Amino acid sequence: MYPSASVDSGPSRFIYIHLYPLHQIILKQISDIISSHRATMATAPYNYSYIFKYIIIGDMGVGKSCLLHQFTEKKFMADCPHTIGVEFGTRIIEVSGQKIKLQIWDTAGQERFRAVTRSYYRGAAGALMVYDITRRSTYNHLSSWLTDARNLTNPNTVIILIGNKADLEAQRDVTYEEAKQFAEENGLLFLEASAKTGENVEDAFLEAAKKIYQNIQDGSLDLNAAESGVQHKPSAPQGGRLTSEPQPQREGCGC
Repeated sequence: MYPSASVDSGPSRFIYIHLYPLHQIILKQISDIISSHRATMATAPYNYSYIFKYIIIGDMGVGKSCLLHQFTEKKFMADCPHTIGVEFGTRIIEVSGQKIKLQIWDTAGQERFRAVTRSYYRGAAGALMVYDITRRSTYNHLSSWLTDARNLTNPNTVIILIGNKADLEAQRDVTYEEAKQFAEENGLLFLEASAKTGENVEDAFLEAAKKIYQNIQDGSLDLNAAESGVQHKPSAPQGGRLTSEPQPQREGCGC
């Protein structure tokens, strides 16, 4: 059994970050954004106990950005542009009474950006590997994406397979059963979801978080290792001392 989990109602953050290979100006802007974010978090009070880094991977057009936007903003982007490089979003959830901030990196699916986006695999605690249930080619490419995920992340990275566009049942080209078998054979979590309707989108992010938290509790994740993808954040300093603030009680989502 995984720990219980729920979604915090606090504000989320969704940032578009576009990377162009060999474009030093853009890379400098990315560095400045990340540095600014780190500086802000270094002085701001923490309202969460952990940070989990997620990556979202898969072919172009499978709905990775739409899943991220649905999770962080509770909205469906009907005309979602293809990601160029990476996009970034955050949201706070709760697992077993612990607030956890998810930092989610949505990577481009185009082959020409693979060299750039591979750098974001390092230090990921969770990976959401997405295919489109109406396009078999996106399912057939999963082995390549999984190879990258296995080679470029740490051995304890939690990988969940997501069959997106479950609302298009009449156009289904990949059966639930074969995808589930692929997941079981490769030790992956699995579910089908719809970024359009929101079906199972919460569960996709929460199930991965519950498994990561379980790994923390059983000691299989070394939080001192940068590649774990997990940062432990104590409560906000008060009077020069670190204190542990009580966590508000919330109803679980039944996930």
